[in-house]
Amino acid sequence: MKLVLLFGPQAVGKMTVGQELEKLTGLKLFHNHMTIELLQPFFGFGEDMWRLSQLFREEMFRTYAKSDQYGMIFTFIWAFNKQEDWDFVETIIDIFEGDGGVVYFVELQADMEERVKRNRTPNRLEHKPSKRDVEASEERMIASMDHLRMNTKDGEIKEKNYIKINNSELEPYVVAERIRETLGL
Repeated sequence: MKLVLLFGPQAVGKMTVGQELEKLTGLKLFHNHMTIELLQPFFGFGEDMWRLSQLFREEMFRTYAKSDQYGMIFTFIWAFNKQEDWDFVETIIDIFEGDGGVVYFVELQADMEERVKRNRTPNRLEHKPSKRDVEASEERMIASMDHLRMNTKDGEIKEKNYIKINNSELEPYVVAERIRETLGL
């Protein structure tokens, strides 16, 4: 079982790159908005929605890790300045590695100007209804920069199966191919 943790800030291209990587590898894509979009209509973006989303994801990981599937791509925002995010990632690693799986770390980064453009793409808006109010989505994205650090510092991730890609000027299929080649997926 393989797990690709595909992380980076909002609108960096995680889901779109994940879609391309899924086509290339046969890994199943589980993007973070699959749970957000399920729960947000009931709970808004409040604490209950985030708590339930995390519980759902952990149960999904436990069940999937025990299956005979090839593997999964999971996209999410990792706030490196929040211990609870580090703890969540450690839980995911324990789940997959505990069942003999291998975890791969893929970090995407892009400049804010590019992310603002990507925040309005048809693919994003199709798969993420909560982003369709693009002005509010953009405001949340910019405001989050004040209190969340969503990209690593040099050397912060020490895993051997780790790659960091600035995809500001790269097409998603190019990024996916680079991930596939570099990590041997």
